[in-house]
Amino acid sequence: MAHATVRTEAISVNTYRPNAPFKGKALRVERLTPDESPNDVRHVVMDLADGDLQYLEGQSIGIIPPGLDAKGKPHKLRLYSIASTRTGDEGGERSVALCVKRVVYIHPETKEEVRGVASNFLCDLKPDDEVLITGPVGKNFLLPEDPTANLVLIATGTGIAPFRAFLKHIFEERPGGWQGQVWVFFGVQTSTDVLYEDLYKQYEHLPNFRISLAVSREQKNKKGEKMYVQNRIAEHVDELWSWLQQGNTYTYICGLRGMETGIDAAYAEVAQQAGQEWSKVQYDLKQAGFWHVETY
Repeated sequence: MAHATVRTEAISVNTYRPNAPFKGKALRVERLTPDESPNDVRHVVMDLADGDLQYLEGQSIGIIPPGLDAKGKPHKLRLYSIASTRTGDEGGERSVALCVKRVVYIHPETKEEVRGVASNFLCDLKPDDEVLITGPVGKNFLLPEDPTANLVLIATGTGIAPFRAFLKHIFEERPGGWQGQVWVFFGVQTSTDVLYEDLYKQYEHLPNFRISLAVSREQKNKKGEKMYVQNRIAEHVDELWSWLQQGNTYTYICGLRGMETGIDAAYAEVAQQAGQEWSKVQYDLKQAGFWHVETY
């Protein structure tokens, strides 16, 4: 199997560490889901103008929430995938954007409301609020150099963050554009939860872009059950398998852990039909740099 195209540009990592974070500030926070949605997801943009933090699409940064934990120690950092391109959130500004879901749930034992420390801090930021930032981190979830490569981008919920960065970079910033096919699979609960929907509409006229949604509370799979992103993959797995045979298809999976099982099952079936063992095929793809997974 051929190996993925080696990146030639420098990749910055850990410019800022937990013991010496960058002191950024909030620029703007925009709610992405409607007020009536049970999911409060925000697009959070932070200023990097006074620092040296450089990043690439597919990397992550750490956020250190202010205050102390229950043991009286500073909060540990939380990692978030970057949702903006290397040029800043909207290009030309030294900034970084995150896609953050406010975490609020009822503790199963105490029955008390629990609010995620980092997510609520980020969702409640006001302009000029200080934010302690570390990173960037990650060298493996990056775009290939080859603009003729096919990209399969599979996400659930806020896992769409790095793919927003991917799409904006290859279609709006990259000299010469992108010639390979780009196929986004996005799993959400309801159609009102399709994050960055306006972005996909900008690209729907392009012959090499398509998006397949899996809306679990509104759509049914062929068994009459809820439609999850892995079910949508199964519907198209024959075509996706043919892409893999071309030797220049990069698959990225980002979102909630667990969807990989269904995705693997779909590929295992089509691989078996081709007389191959999916676990071996997938291992080779990972080793060659064509299969990337970041789930949480």
